[in-house]
Amino acid sequence: MKVLVLGGGVIGTATAYFLARDGHGVEVVERRHDVGQETTFANGGIIHVSLVEPWNEPGIALKLLKWIGREDSPAILRPSAIPGMLAWGREFLRNSARARHERHTLVNLRLALYSAAVLRELREQTGIRYDHDTTGLLKLFRDEASLAHSAAVAERLRPHGVPHRVLDAREVVELEPALAPVAAELQGGVHFPDDESGDARMFTRALADEAEREGARFRYDTAIERLDADGERITGVVTSAGRLEADAYVLALGTSSPSLARPLGLRLPIYPVKGYSLTAPKGGWNDAPRTVVADESLKVAVTILGDRIRMAGSAEFTGYDAIPSKRRADYIWRMARRVFPALEHHVDRAAIQPWSGLRPMTPDGPPILGATRFRNLFLNTGHGHLGWTMACGSARAVADVVSGRAPAIDFDGLTIERFGRG
Repeated sequence: MKVLVLGGGVIGTATAYFLARDGHGVEVVERRHDVGQETTFANGGIIHVSLVEPWNEPGIALKLLKWIGREDSPAILRPSAIPGMLAWGREFLRNSARARHERHTLVNLRLALYSAAVLRELREQTGIRYDHDTTGLLKLFRDEASLAHSAAVAERLRPHGVPHRVLDAREVVELEPALAPVAAELQGGVHFPDDESGDARMFTRALADEAEREGARFRYDTAIERLDADGERITGVVTSAGRLEADAYVLALGTSSPSLARPLGLRLPIYPVKGYSLTAPKGGWNDAPRTVVADESLKVAVTILGDRIRMAGSAEFTGYDAIPSKRRADYIWRMARRVFPALEHHVDRAAIQPWSGLRPMTPDGPPILGATRFRNLFLNTGHGHLGWTMACGSARAVADVVSGRAPAIDFDGLTIERFGRG
């Protein structure tokens, strides 16, 4: 069977790999010159099964109101974006009710755990390299209430397969000596030993090579203009390079997915939430962090990726504007230095590469996977801040559905049906 995968980010590329491994004739259509050039390109680098809570936590409405237009806040809601996100925003706030939020956290966790297992298996089978590290994630807290809340959430996740250890400030520094200069500011931390890190773009490029070895083809510099349908089937894709046809189609275009689905009568409530990262050479910082550190209060994470340092964070509701803001990049830099003051001395400011990407966020948190009312159109989109974490599991599961097999995980809470007719 010939399958067209629309989108060459980590989600689309992983889907293409598993489909090609199943023996399908696979072609990936990507508007950029290579895979992994948009939201995948320089994300935070963390594969965090532990941090699967949707962002619409209870009480988020008051926080967003407080953060409107504030450049010194961990998240910012641009007033100009409000008119375009009203319907999505209402659903986002409706799903912040505690019972809904807890349910969607467990839906995300189910997929994230599966994805982590698939990634480990893929790594063992292929030997793929992407500056990965398996020393876990250390989440920092600067006040007792936040630490207690996070510890309680972690304890609820433990029976589902997420081990953790709650640490006081002294134990935090024992685990990560690079935090010694700020120990007095810390209340404690939670360590999640099973979390990983790695360069998502490097992984995607290497996995594309593996997919090509399995027979997949990649069509670059090709913009997708529309999907054509006849009754219950997609008949082709109109692109800048002409019309393409296949037996099946997988939509894996992140924030661009809704605009292609809408003319078909498919509602994909996905909104772009801009995230930022800064990447710089590690240089001679010999006592750099040994584990991924995420500061809950400052909403910034610092990850070592081989010989590079990545500092990431921020959530900006600003529509489809993917251009980095210097003020937000400066905010990330300031927050990262509060976590690791040594960055000031070891990182050449001129060598920092700022980046921003649009996270494809659903209003309830989980992505949208699987079949649609069109018999040959399948979805793998809307992963929000968890695209890298969920990529391999989503791809394997969707490839199973395309191939007519029952996926290894329950799709409850993951399909388009939860938003109406799919």
